[in-house]
Amino acid sequence: MPHSAHEKKRVLTRVRRIRGQLEALERALEAGADCGAVLQQIAAVRGAVNGLMSGVMEAHIREEFGQPASSSAQRQARVAEMTALVRSYLK
Repeated sequence: MPHSAHEKKRVLTRVRRIRGQLEALERALEAGADCGAVLQQIAAVRGAVNGLMSGVMEAHIREEFGQPASSSAQRQARVAEMTALVRSYLK
């Protein structure tokens, strides 16, 4: 989750843009748009969501690893969390 006000505003703007893309996709499907146009819109939505995920993950990595771990256990916990995040992102 973005913590600074600027980052939060930027992420919410991206989410609203994605919502607009999804609404356009829904309208295209309802109107019976050509498959090529629908597939292009789906690819745009996928790219936007991937960009959002990447940005949030990058901010989280900076936050978690920007400061040294206070113990070996904390370092291992951080690595386990990041491994799980990356694994879920790549699915």
